[in-house]
Amino acid sequence: MMIFALTPFTLFHVILSLVGIVAGIVALRGWLRSEFRSGWNALFLGSTVATVVTGFLFPFSGVTPAIGVGILMSPLLAAALFALYARRLAGHWREIFLICSTASLYLNVFVLVAQGFLKVPALNALAPTGSEPPFLVVQVIVLAAFLWLGYRAVRGFRPMTV
Repeated sequence: MMIFALTPFTLFHVILSLVGIVAGIVALRGWLRSEFRSGWNALFLGSTVATVVTGFLFPFSGVTPAIGVGILMSPLLAAALFALYARRLAGHWREIFLICSTASLYLNVFVLVAQGFLKVPALNALAPTGSEPPFLVVQVIVLAAFLWLGYRAVRGFRPMTV
């Protein structure tokens, strides 16, 4: 059975990804305010890990950009989880958590933008191959935004409790 031209497994993977992005944005907003939102952080990390795992379960036909993103995200998420749950953000583990979490959120948004340009007809018309200026401009803006937000989070996040 297909839903929105997606198999149930693909739809599940997409929903996990979207939940991770929304939860990550809420968590990032908290980091920028020096607020630790335990539930949002757990939902972000858990759904993002599940997105990566389910991404590796698709039929394998060689290394694709999606596989590359999953490979990049895996150690980032492992480090973020270790920094948060094993080291409780003590010392430099706070920065490691923020950098790895923000980078993971960025990569998830990067994929969202790429998929948008592939699947949304109006965006696809602007950049059918993903190498045209509109696609590149949007990705540079997204990267710049995440670099700035990550920098601000690292500089200002000092939670009272974790």
